[in-house]
Amino acid sequence: MAWQLHNREPVFLQLASHIRADILDGKYPPNSQIPSVRQLACEASVNPNTMQRALTELENEGLLSSHGTVGRFVTSDHTVLEEAKKAVRQNLLRTLLLEAKSLGITKDELLQFIQKEDIL
Repeated sequence: MAWQLHNREPVFLQLASHIRADILDGKYPPNSQIPSVRQLACEASVNPNTMQRALTELENEGLLSSHGTVGRFVTSDHTVLEEAKKAVRQNLLRTLLLEAKSLGITKDELLQFIQKEDIL
């Protein structure tokens, strides 16, 4: 996934969200080492301090753990990974429902549309 950053949210949160998605999608499987701060910062074209803050955010969530000078690794705790997936799903659905509501679309209408479209 390309690093697409915008001004609506702090950059470190966008970076954390991008890396979280990569972890949950399996780009970085459990127990795997993620690239270094400098390498990720270079890929995203951001300051290494900003990337460090994003990775610290993911450590606080339990998705990453730091192993000193060896680097950071994705958690092997499947409960943490499943909880993170659940939180992402809930946030996406909440955003979708709020957007639909702002357009005057009810939950029932939205469900009917989703079932009718068979998008996935």
